[in-house]
Amino acid sequence: MAIESGDPSVDPTRDVLVRMRSALPQLQPAEHRVAEVVLRDPAGAAHLSITELAERADTSVATVARFSHSVGFGGYPQLRLALAGAAARESALGGPTRQPPADLNEAQTTEDIVAAIVHHEVRALQETAEHLDLTALDAAVEAVAAAPRVEIFGIGASGLVATDLQYKLIRAGRVAFCWTEFHAAMTSAVLLGASDVAIGISHSGSTQDVVEALAAAKNAGATTIAITNFSGAPIVEYADIVLTTAARETAFRSGALASRTAQLAVVDFLFVGVARTSLEATTEALRRTHEAVRDSRPMKRRKTSAKGKQNK
Repeated sequence: MAIESGDPSVDPTRDVLVRMRSALPQLQPAEHRVAEVVLRDPAGAAHLSITELAERADTSVATVARFSHSVGFGGYPQLRLALAGAAARESALGGPTRQPPADLNEAQTTEDIVAAIVHHEVRALQETAEHLDLTALDAAVEAVAAAPRVEIFGIGASGLVATDLQYKLIRAGRVAFCWTEFHAAMTSAVLLGASDVAIGISHSGSTQDVVEALAAAKNAGATTIAITNFSGAPIVEYADIVLTTAARETAFRSGALASRTAQLAVVDFLFVGVARTSLEATTEALRRTHEAVRDSRPMKRRKTSAKGKQNK
């Protein structure tokens, strides 16, 4: 069984909005509409009766009841109470007035855009830290620290995060490879062994190239780690350890800074944890690599005379 972040059975009222966003890929279409209504206005949803919410989501009362169970509650009354608490926290943090820009809005000023984006970057970091399962993180640190070889898979925006993790591990003296192209990722994945670690990074957890590469690594016997925003995403099926972020993305801002910010935070948590397992060696490796870059100078090209060029 995979070690996963955020077990909803522990306390479903904690981070209810984070859990709801994380559950989106698992929901049926009608339940998904209920979630969209709630996430768009948690404070307003908390004041709706089950019948009113069903009407807003163009679905049935039974569906709203099922949705309540799907996100970890005994019924709709419990969900309403949790939403009221979540709405109060969002209000204290300025959430209701700073919605993520889901669509282009000509009425928004530059100041509005900057304030909204910064608010949600900060909340992505805060909610990721609050929601992250430290037991899963410790397991990931232990696996990477013991691995003779670490393979990292990521495509698009997540590929940038994968490259960042590879760079950090290499500078710390670890053997790490990053693959942002499917064929190269698959070629590498199938050659892994039981002592190796493979890390798949995908915000949606549904990026086929990353999912298939992590699946191949798991079949090869490697320990697999997934970094994703959705605990029920396809990539989780092939992960021994799951680390979930808590970024808020929209269709308009797919691949937005919030998802990368959250992923980079998890990468830093993982890297620092690994570094602490052999602090002296890591410190020495970082010193040597820093000096190598700092002291390097571009090679001076020898000037070639016109006569010399003609003789070549």
